[in-house]
Amino acid sequence: MTSVYDGSARALDDAEQGATSGATPISLPRPRTRSVRQSPIAWLLDGPGWMLTRPVSDFLLLSAAVLWTLNWPGSPTISLTEGWPLVLLPPIAMVLLLARGMYRRRIRAFVLDSVAPMVGAISIAVMTVVLLSIYVGDGGLGGSVTAHLWVLALVGTGGGRLILLLLQRQARVRGLVSRATLIVGAGQVGMRVARRLEENPQYGLRPVGFLDADPIAPAHAGDREAPVLGRPADLEWIASMTGATHVVFAFSADADETLVPLARRCEELGLEVSLVPRLFESVNDRFQYESLGGLPLLGLRSTDPKGWQFAVKHACDRIVAALLLTLLAPVLAAIAIFVRLESPGPVVFRQRRVGRDGHEFDVFKFRSMRLPPSDDGDFKPSRGAAPGGVEGTDRRTRVGKFLRRTSLDELPQLFNVLRGDMSLVGPRPERPEFVDLFKRDHDRYSDRHRVKSGITGWAQVHGLRGQTSLADRVEWDNYYIEHWSLPLDAKILAMTVIAVFKAAE
Repeated sequence: MTSVYDGSARALDDAEQGATSGATPISLPRPRTRSVRQSPIAWLLDGPGWMLTRPVSDFLLLSAAVLWTLNWPGSPTISLTEGWPLVLLPPIAMVLLLARGMYRRRIRAFVLDSVAPMVGAISIAVMTVVLLSIYVGDGGLGGSVTAHLWVLALVGTGGGRLILLLLQRQARVRGLVSRATLIVGAGQVGMRVARRLEENPQYGLRPVGFLDADPIAPAHAGDREAPVLGRPADLEWIASMTGATHVVFAFSADADETLVPLARRCEELGLEVSLVPRLFESVNDRFQYESLGGLPLLGLRSTDPKGWQFAVKHACDRIVAALLLTLLAPVLAAIAIFVRLESPGPVVFRQRRVGRDGHEFDVFKFRSMRLPPSDDGDFKPSRGAAPGGVEGTDRRTRVGKFLRRTSLDELPQLFNVLRGDMSLVGPRPERPEFVDLFKRDHDRYSDRHRVKSGITGWAQVHGLRGQTSLADRVEWDNYYIEHWSLPLDAKILAMTVIAVFKAAE
């Protein structure tokens, strides 16, 4: 672990002592304003220019949709007298997008999260234009004109935003764009924040150091890469030295009455501020904000796996599973034949797993390996890693390698969903012997058994498949449970379709 905490603190102490003892004081920069020079790419894709890029792009694409609608091939030309309400589409749509938070800066924006707000805003804007043409203009625009306008505006704006987000993501992943970030709090939570940012450059935040008056001991710091640069009180000076533009407040030993003025000072300096809330394991997007006078109060709304919403989810699971089994019957039959011809043994592999409320069931998969020899030992995952992938001796067949790479070996689990043992989306089920082990070693591991296991899940679509970090899986799966909703399930299923094109092993 690298630490310059002692050096920075000593420099500040020397500066203070020098002023009173007659020694020459050390001159330390204490800027009142910040000026960080950025490359044109960084300015455009992640700096102040990013706040202009999206509205300018939306305006141009919406204007193009209007012009194309007015000059649609094969349609009568619409005069300006008839079509003047169309000119109002760009400003109306942009105001609605602004109201729905589509121009708000986010650490990481997901394309699927913007689908519903964008469809709603564009639809309302088009309906407003149509009503204006009926009641204020010279008549209705007609069904074909309205359809053209709606499709062109939606596809153009959505496509433009998709391209911008992909450009931003690629620039972040390649290191062309990143914001230097300070983390207040060098404990377990602060280190988790730093590790997550280091492993995922697509967030665009690059940890440059911690601020903590009482950092965790080096023996317990693990593989902490970013150094401890000083105390929270040193933030202004250290931010100037490191060029930091973002500050994350994790859990620190400093009292709140010290950190609150510090957060306000960050805003005065133009530093963006994020914070990890207390009780973050129980916070979800369903919380209710209230106030007791000037005291904010957050009402937590936890997930109820036995509520009517989950009853709807499970009913939809079985309907979708039945439809998929019907549609994929030829594919299932073809895979079964290839598995049978490749090597002796059963076509379907069964394995005992633990699901909701500790209920054990047999999970179904297409067999992808040759039968094990009688002396094949039991597999034990490495410490901190989840089981999965190739365990022990690689006995995969040629067909099995293809099935695993494309995740087609998981298709028989649709029968598990039809039987009610599993859901389409949920935490992956684990073997009973590993469940007992992981319960002892990982806090909140048992929370996954509050809901049905799934064929796919929030952890899987984020790359946590095979022998990956068990702690990360637990974190992602518990996030899914706390934030569960039918739209989230739909999002995960859409992300699963994309993930299928990536090698599973």
